[in-house]
Amino acid sequence: MRKSMLVATMALLSGSAVASENAVLLTGKSLHDAVSGKTIYIQTPIAEIPIRYRPDGTMVGVSSAQLAALAGEAVKTDTGRWWVRRAELCQQWSKWSNGRAYCYKLRVTGKHVAWSRNDGDTGTARLGN
Repeated sequence: MRKSMLVATMALLSGSAVASENAVLLTGKSLHDAVSGKTIYIQTPIAEIPIRYRPDGTMVGVSSAQLAALAGEAVKTDTGRWWVRRAELCQQWSKWSNGRAYCYKLRVTGKHVAWSRNDGDTGTARLGN
């Protein structure tokens, strides 16, 4: 349960995603190409959470010490795997989220991302290099 607290806190702190009229829903190859080898920075009021999506389908995330402490989480860094399923970016952490897989829809305007998770959580992020 404690392991899922960090991700739940990240989702709650990131706030609701506001869809732009110009936002593009990424799907298939365009979604894969947008994240493969890139870092996505999840927005929270405390700090950005960088998630690096490696081309080999693995990922690494680093939480700030403040956010980890707020969530009562001892693990600040985690690894996992990612894949694209039609119009969704799916991922599964080793420790965070109790190792449960989630899938996200990403709507992008420039470098800004509005995401929605398959359990109803929403938030914002920015695309990095």
